[in-house]
Amino acid sequence: MANPTGSTVIGESILINGSLNGDEDLTVRGRVEGTLTLTKTLVVEPTGIVKAEVQVKNCIIAGVVVGNLTASESVEITKEGRMVGDINAPRVIIVDGASFRGRVDMGEVDLAGERPRPSVSRPAPRPSLPARPAARGKAEAKGREEKAPPRPPGPPAAVGMGAVKKKVVVRRK
Repeated sequence: MANPTGSTVIGESILINGSLNGDEDLTVRGRVEGTLTLTKTLVVEPTGIVKAEVQVKNCIIAGVVVGNLTASESVEITKEGRMVGDINAPRVIIVDGASFRGRVDMGEVDLAGERPRPSVSRPAPRPSLPARPAARGKAEAKGREEKAPPRPPGPPAAVGMGAVKKKVVVRRK
């Protein structure tokens, strides 16, 4: 069925099963199964269901598409649209509220002439510090006659932001 805009419309009660090829715009309100190849735009309206391998110039999905879709220009999934399958197109628009499950391939990215993005530097991991011996209380220090052997100097302890160093003095009587 052709309409005044020059595109073909597949009505809501129509089921097409097989291979569909064309050189004009196609609007699907019914159901298409198989393969679909167009040199122009495919519009799947909210009542439309396409279960096919699709190759088109542009595609606008407001209904359901199940199958892989290749577009030479663009693919748009509207908020009513649902798609299950892979998309291969240089421009892909998935509107907030749309449903999509699959992979998107937008081709090779040409970085010639573009400035490279600055890399995000991450802080180096902190080296682990040896465990410190437990602090001795006043009672334990009182009963000890011997002096503990001096510890060899080690790396300075890391101080985190907001950390406070406290000096503890133990007095012997």
